[in-house]
Amino acid sequence: MHYTRAGHVENIHRGDIVAVDCDGKITYSVGNPYLPMFWRSAAKPFQALAFVKNGGLERYHITEEELAALVSSHSGEENHVALVRSILGKIGLTEDDLECGVLRPVNGKAFKKLIVNGEKPSQIHNQCSGKHAQIMALAIMLGVPVKDYIKPDHPAQQIIFKHVAMASKMPEDKLEIGIDGCGVPVFYLPLYNMSLAYARLSTPDKGDWGEYTDAATKIRDAMSKYPQVVSGTGRIDLALNEVTGGRIIAKVGADAVYCLAVKDQSLGITFKIEDGSIPAINPLVIALLKRLDLVSKDEFDQLQQKFPPVLKNHRGDVIGTIDAVF
Repeated sequence: MHYTRAGHVENIHRGDIVAVDCDGKITYSVGNPYLPMFWRSAAKPFQALAFVKNGGLERYHITEEELAALVSSHSGEENHVALVRSILGKIGLTEDDLECGVLRPVNGKAFKKLIVNGEKPSQIHNQCSGKHAQIMALAIMLGVPVKDYIKPDHPAQQIIFKHVAMASKMPEDKLEIGIDGCGVPVFYLPLYNMSLAYARLSTPDKGDWGEYTDAATKIRDAMSKYPQVVSGTGRIDLALNEVTGGRIIAKVGADAVYCLAVKDQSLGITFKIEDGSIPAINPLVIALLKRLDLVSKDEFDQLQQKFPPVLKNHRGDVIGTIDAVF
Protein backbone atom coordinates (compact mmCIF):
# COMPACT_ATOMS: atom_id res chain seq x y z
CA MET A 1 0.00 0.00 0.00
CA HIS A 2 1.34 3.42 -0.99
CA TYR A 3 0.26 6.44 1.03
CA THR A 4 0.91 9.54 -1.06
CA ARG A 5 1.02 13.26 -0.37
CA ALA A 6 1.27 15.82 -3.20
CA GLY A 7 1.87 12.98 -5.62
CA HIS A 8 4.84 11.55 -3.70
CA VAL A 9 4.90 8.24 -1.85
CA GLU A 10 5.27 9.03 1.84
CA ASN A 11 4.58 5.66 3.50
CA ILE A 12 4.61 2.07 2.29
CA HIS A 13 2.82 -0.85 3.95
CA ARG A 14 3.95 -4.17 2.51
CA GLY A 15 2.12 -7.45 2.78
CA ASP A 16 1.54 -11.00 1.57
CA ILE A 17 -1.68 -12.36 0.06
CA VAL A 18 -2.95 -15.80 -0.89
CA ALA A 19 -6.27 -17.05 -2.27
CA VAL A 20 -6.99 -20.78 -2.06
CA ASP A 21 -9.95 -22.85 -3.26
CA CYS A 22 -11.61 -25.79 -1.51
CA ASP A 23 -9.32 -28.24 -3.27
CA GLY A 24 -6.27 -26.51 -1.87
CA LYS A 25 -5.26 -24.89 -5.15
CA ILE A 26 -3.68 -21.44 -4.96
CA THR A 27 -5.63 -19.20 -7.33
CA TYR A 28 -3.79 -15.96 -6.59
CA SER A 29 -0.89 -14.80 -4.48
CA VAL A 30 1.34 -11.82 -3.80
CA GLY A 31 4.58 -12.24 -1.89
CA ASN A 32 4.96 -15.46 0.07
CA PRO A 33 1.74 -17.55 0.18
CA TYR A 34 3.32 -19.84 2.76
CA LEU A 35 4.45 -17.10 5.12
CA PRO A 36 4.04 -18.40 8.68
CA MET A 37 2.12 -15.97 10.85
CA PHE A 38 -0.05 -15.78 13.96
CA TRP A 39 -3.72 -16.21 13.03
CA ARG A 40 -4.88 -14.00 15.87
CA SER A 41 -8.67 -13.48 16.08
CA ALA A 42 -9.25 -14.63 12.51
CA ALA A 43 -9.04 -18.17 13.97
CA LYS A 44 -12.20 -17.71 16.07
CA PRO A 45 -14.66 -19.55 13.78
CA PHE A 46 -12.53 -22.66 14.07
CA GLN A 47 -11.95 -22.32 17.81
CA ALA A 48 -15.72 -22.79 18.19
CA LEU A 49 -15.93 -26.02 16.19
CA ALA A 50 -15.70 -28.39 19.15
CA PHE A 51 -18.36 -26.49 21.11
CA VAL A 52 -20.81 -26.51 18.21
CA LYS A 53 -20.06 -30.07 17.06
CA ASN A 54 -20.58 -31.49 20.56
CA GLY A 55 -24.02 -29.99 21.05
CA GLY A 56 -23.19 -26.79 22.90
CA LEU A 57 -25.81 -24.77 21.05
CA GLU A 58 -28.55 -27.18 21.99
CA ARG A 59 -27.39 -27.75 25.55
CA TYR A 60 -27.32 -24.07 26.41
CA HIS A 61 -30.07 -22.91 24.03
CA ILE A 62 -27.62 -20.65 22.23
CA THR A 63 -29.30 -18.66 19.46
CA GLU A 64 -27.81 -18.09 16.02
CA GLU A 65 -27.13 -14.47 16.95
CA GLU A 66 -25.36 -15.59 20.12
CA LEU A 67 -23.29 -18.02 18.06
CA ALA A 68 -22.13 -15.05 15.99
CA ALA A 69 -21.04 -13.40 19.25
CA LEU A 70 -19.06 -16.51 20.22
CA VAL A 71 -16.84 -16.12 17.14
CA SER A 72 -16.77 -12.33 17.14
CA SER A 73 -14.25 -9.58 17.60
CA HIS A 74 -17.04 -7.27 18.65
CA SER A 75 -16.89 -3.53 19.19
CA GLY A 76 -18.29 -3.49 22.73
CA GLU A 77 -21.58 -1.95 21.66
CA GLU A 78 -24.72 -2.40 23.75
CA ASN A 79 -26.05 -5.33 21.73
CA HIS A 80 -22.66 -7.06 21.88
CA VAL A 81 -22.48 -6.74 25.65
CA ALA A 82 -26.08 -7.92 26.01
CA LEU A 83 -25.42 -11.01 23.91
CA VAL A 84 -22.33 -12.04 25.87
CA ARG A 85 -24.15 -11.46 29.16
CA SER A 86 -26.99 -13.65 27.92
CA ILE A 87 -24.55 -16.42 27.01
CA LEU A 88 -22.82 -16.21 30.38
CA GLY A 89 -26.20 -16.45 32.10
CA LYS A 90 -27.11 -19.53 30.11
CA ILE A 91 -23.90 -21.34 31.06
CA GLY A 92 -24.24 -20.34 34.72
CA LEU A 93 -21.26 -18.00 34.89
CA THR A 94 -20.68 -14.27 35.31
CA GLU A 95 -18.38 -11.57 33.97
CA ASP A 96 -16.08 -12.22 36.92
CA ASP A 97 -15.28 -15.65 35.47
CA LEU A 98 -13.84 -14.14 32.30
CA GLU A 99 -10.04 -14.10 32.04
CA CYS A 100 -9.71 -11.98 28.89
CA GLY A 101 -8.70 -8.76 30.64
CA VAL A 102 -10.31 -5.34 30.59
CA LEU A 103 -10.42 -3.52 27.26
CA ARG A 104 -12.28 -0.37 26.33
CA PRO A 105 -14.97 -0.78 23.65
CA VAL A 106 -13.61 -0.58 20.12
CA ASN A 107 -16.61 1.53 19.19
CA GLY A 108 -15.94 5.16 20.19
CA LYS A 109 -19.60 5.99 20.82
CA ALA A 110 -19.97 2.99 23.11
CA PHE A 111 -16.88 4.08 25.05
CA LYS A 112 -18.13 7.66 25.37
CA LYS A 113 -21.48 6.42 26.64
CA LEU A 114 -19.72 4.50 29.41
CA ILE A 115 -17.89 7.66 30.43
CA VAL A 116 -21.08 9.75 30.38
CA ASN A 117 -22.80 7.16 32.56
CA GLY A 118 -19.90 7.15 35.01
CA GLU A 119 -19.00 3.56 34.16
CA LYS A 120 -15.67 1.95 33.43
CA PRO A 121 -14.83 -0.63 30.77
CA SER A 122 -14.87 -4.20 32.04
CA GLN A 123 -13.88 -7.58 30.68
CA ILE A 124 -17.19 -7.98 28.90
CA HIS A 125 -16.32 -5.02 26.68
CA ASN A 126 -13.20 -6.86 25.53
CA GLN A 127 -13.66 -7.75 21.86
CA CYS A 128 -12.81 -11.37 22.70
CA SER A 129 -15.33 -11.84 25.52
CA GLY A 130 -17.62 -13.94 23.32
CA LYS A 131 -14.82 -16.36 22.48
CA HIS A 132 -13.93 -16.64 26.15
CA ALA A 133 -17.54 -17.42 27.03
CA GLN A 134 -17.49 -20.21 24.44
CA ILE A 135 -14.30 -21.71 25.84
CA MET A 136 -15.70 -21.67 29.38
CA ALA A 137 -18.87 -23.36 28.13
CA LEU A 138 -16.75 -26.03 26.45
CA ALA A 139 -14.90 -26.61 29.73
CA ILE A 140 -18.20 -27.17 31.53
CA MET A 141 -19.28 -29.61 28.82
CA LEU A 142 -16.02 -31.50 29.31
CA GLY A 143 -16.61 -31.68 33.05
CA VAL A 144 -13.36 -29.92 33.87
CA PRO A 145 -12.71 -26.80 35.99
CA VAL A 146 -13.34 -23.48 34.25
CA LYS A 147 -10.52 -21.77 36.13
CA ASP A 148 -7.37 -21.24 34.07
CA TYR A 149 -9.27 -22.07 30.86
CA ILE A 150 -6.86 -19.75 29.03
CA LYS A 151 -3.82 -21.93 29.73
CA PRO A 152 -2.44 -23.96 26.82
CA ASP A 153 -2.52 -27.16 28.87
CA HIS A 154 -6.19 -26.75 29.86
CA PRO A 155 -8.31 -29.61 28.42
CA ALA A 156 -10.54 -27.16 26.55
CA GLN A 157 -7.54 -25.53 24.90
CA GLN A 158 -6.08 -28.92 24.00
CA ILE A 159 -9.29 -29.83 22.17
CA ILE A 160 -9.47 -26.43 20.45
CA PHE A 161 -5.86 -26.89 19.29
CA LYS A 162 -6.76 -30.19 17.61
CA HIS A 163 -9.77 -28.65 15.89
CA VAL A 164 -7.81 -25.65 14.59
CA ALA A 165 -5.22 -28.06 13.19
CA MET A 166 -7.95 -30.12 11.56
CA ALA A 167 -9.71 -27.08 10.07
CA SER A 168 -6.51 -25.69 8.56
CA LYS A 169 -5.17 -29.13 7.58
CA MET A 170 -2.04 -28.52 9.60
CA PRO A 171 -0.19 -31.45 11.17
CA GLU A 172 -0.48 -31.01 14.92
CA ASP A 173 3.27 -31.31 15.37
CA LYS A 174 3.76 -28.40 12.95
CA LEU A 175 1.14 -26.07 14.46
CA GLU A 176 2.86 -23.70 16.87
CA ILE A 177 1.27 -21.46 19.49
CA GLY A 178 1.94 -18.17 21.23
CA ILE A 179 -0.24 -16.15 23.60
CA ASP A 180 -2.79 -13.72 22.19
CA GLY A 181 -3.72 -10.29 23.50
CA CYS A 182 -6.66 -11.75 25.43
CA GLY A 183 -4.50 -14.42 27.10
CA VAL A 184 -5.46 -17.58 25.21
CA PRO A 185 -3.23 -19.59 22.87
CA VAL A 186 -2.82 -18.11 19.39
CA PHE A 187 -1.85 -20.22 16.40
CA TYR A 188 1.20 -19.84 14.16
CA LEU A 189 0.79 -21.34 10.68
CA PRO A 190 1.21 -20.46 7.00
CA LEU A 191 -1.15 -17.97 5.37
CA TYR A 192 -1.94 -20.73 2.87
CA ASN A 193 -3.50 -22.90 5.59
CA MET A 194 -5.52 -19.99 6.95
CA SER A 195 -6.95 -19.44 3.46
CA LEU A 196 -7.64 -23.15 3.06
CA ALA A 197 -9.65 -23.17 6.30
CA TYR A 198 -11.71 -20.21 5.09
CA ALA A 199 -12.23 -21.83 1.69
CA ARG A 200 -13.59 -24.89 3.46
CA LEU A 201 -15.77 -22.66 5.63
CA SER A 202 -17.15 -20.79 2.61
CA THR A 203 -18.95 -23.90 1.33
CA PRO A 204 -18.80 -26.61 4.01
CA ASP A 205 -20.55 -29.20 1.84
CA LYS A 206 -17.57 -29.01 -0.55
CA GLY A 207 -14.95 -28.58 2.16
CA ASP A 208 -14.30 -32.18 3.20
CA TRP A 209 -15.48 -31.56 6.77
CA GLY A 210 -16.94 -35.02 7.30
CA GLU A 211 -18.80 -35.16 10.60
CA TYR A 212 -18.05 -31.47 11.14
CA THR A 213 -19.99 -30.29 8.08
CA ASP A 214 -23.06 -29.30 10.09
CA ALA A 215 -21.02 -27.43 12.72
CA ALA A 216 -19.05 -25.54 10.06
CA THR A 217 -22.27 -24.66 8.26
CA LYS A 218 -23.87 -23.32 11.43
CA ILE A 219 -20.84 -21.14 12.16
CA ARG A 220 -20.67 -19.83 8.59
CA ASP A 221 -24.39 -19.06 8.50
CA ALA A 222 -24.31 -17.23 11.84
CA MET A 223 -21.41 -15.08 10.65
CA SER A 224 -23.19 -14.35 7.38
CA LYS A 225 -26.53 -13.53 9.01
CA TYR A 226 -25.19 -11.38 11.87
CA PRO A 227 -22.11 -9.53 10.56
CA GLN A 228 -22.66 -6.58 12.90
CA VAL A 229 -22.35 -8.97 15.83
CA VAL A 230 -19.19 -10.55 14.43
CA SER A 231 -17.62 -7.10 13.98
CA GLY A 232 -19.34 -3.82 14.72
CA THR A 233 -20.91 -0.64 13.40
CA GLY A 234 -18.85 1.17 10.77
CA ARG A 235 -16.34 -1.61 10.25
CA ILE A 236 -15.23 -3.06 6.91
CA ASP A 237 -16.13 -6.63 7.94
CA LEU A 238 -19.77 -5.57 8.29
CA ALA A 239 -19.77 -3.51 5.09
CA LEU A 240 -18.39 -6.37 2.97
CA ASN A 241 -21.15 -8.68 4.16
CA GLU A 242 -23.92 -6.12 3.74
CA VAL A 243 -22.84 -4.85 0.32
CA THR A 244 -22.45 -8.38 -1.10
CA GLY A 245 -25.63 -9.72 0.49
CA GLY A 246 -23.73 -12.14 2.68
CA ARG A 247 -21.76 -13.60 -0.22
CA ILE A 248 -18.46 -12.54 1.35
CA ILE A 249 -17.71 -13.16 5.03
CA ALA A 250 -14.79 -11.30 6.58
CA LYS A 251 -12.90 -11.75 9.83
CA VAL A 252 -10.17 -9.49 11.10
CA GLY A 253 -7.26 -10.51 13.27
CA ALA A 254 -5.07 -8.22 15.33
CA ASP A 255 -1.99 -6.68 13.73
CA ALA A 256 -3.57 -6.74 10.27
CA VAL A 257 -4.16 -10.40 9.61
CA TYR A 258 -7.33 -10.58 7.53
CA CYS A 259 -9.37 -13.51 6.21
CA LEU A 260 -12.24 -13.75 3.76
CA ALA A 261 -14.60 -16.56 2.78
CA VAL A 262 -16.21 -16.10 -0.65
CA LYS A 263 -19.22 -18.38 -0.65
CA ASP A 264 -20.12 -18.47 -4.35
CA GLN A 265 -16.51 -19.14 -5.35
CA SER A 266 -15.64 -21.65 -2.58
CA LEU A 267 -12.64 -19.44 -1.96
CA GLY A 268 -10.59 -18.43 1.06
CA ILE A 269 -8.36 -15.36 1.05
CA THR A 270 -5.83 -14.25 3.65
CA PHE A 271 -3.50 -11.31 3.79
CA LYS A 272 -1.08 -10.03 6.39
CA ILE A 273 0.18 -6.45 6.34
CA GLU A 274 3.79 -6.64 7.38
CA ASP A 275 3.89 -3.75 9.84
CA GLY A 276 0.49 -4.55 11.37
CA SER A 277 -1.18 -1.39 10.03
CA ILE A 278 -4.91 -1.71 10.72
CA PRO A 279 -5.83 1.44 8.69
CA ALA A 280 -4.30 -0.15 5.60
CA ILE A 281 -6.78 -3.03 5.73
CA ASN A 282 -9.82 -1.21 4.34
CA PRO A 283 -8.33 0.09 1.08
CA LEU A 284 -6.42 -3.14 0.51
CA VAL A 285 -9.36 -5.49 0.87
CA ILE A 286 -11.53 -3.38 -1.44
CA ALA A 287 -8.82 -3.13 -4.10
CA LEU A 288 -8.06 -6.85 -3.79
CA LEU A 289 -11.67 -7.89 -4.29
CA LYS A 290 -11.84 -5.71 -7.39
CA ARG A 291 -8.57 -7.11 -8.73
CA LEU A 292 -9.86 -10.68 -8.32
CA ASP A 293 -13.22 -9.71 -9.88
CA LEU A 294 -15.06 -10.84 -6.74
CA VAL A 295 -17.29 -7.75 -6.49
CA SER A 296 -19.43 -6.07 -9.09
CA LYS A 297 -18.86 -2.47 -10.16
CA ASP A 298 -21.82 -1.38 -8.03
CA GLU A 299 -20.51 -3.28 -4.98
CA PHE A 300 -17.04 -1.81 -5.49
CA ASP A 301 -18.46 1.70 -5.78
CA GLN A 302 -20.48 1.24 -2.58
CA LEU A 303 -17.43 0.06 -0.69
CA GLN A 304 -15.28 2.90 -1.98
CA GLN A 305 -17.95 5.39 -0.97
CA LYS A 306 -17.99 3.97 2.55
CA PHE A 307 -14.19 3.76 2.79
CA PRO A 308 -12.66 6.22 0.28
CA PRO A 309 -8.94 5.55 -0.39
CA VAL A 310 -7.80 9.07 0.39
CA LEU A 311 -5.88 10.86 3.11
CA LYS A 312 -7.44 13.83 4.86
CA ASN A 313 -5.96 16.43 7.19
CA HIS A 314 -7.52 17.63 10.44
CA ARG A 315 -9.67 20.10 8.48
CA GLY A 316 -11.15 17.34 6.38
CA ASP A 317 -9.29 18.36 3.24
CA VAL A 318 -8.18 15.58 0.88
CA ILE A 319 -4.40 15.83 0.79
CA GLY A 320 -3.31 12.46 -0.56
CA THR A 321 -4.25 9.01 -1.77
CA ILE A 322 -4.02 5.39 -0.59
CA ASP A 323 -3.05 3.16 -3.49
CA ALA A 324 -2.94 -0.62 -3.60
CA VAL A 325 0.11 -1.73 -5.55
CA PHE A 326 0.14 -5.43 -6.40
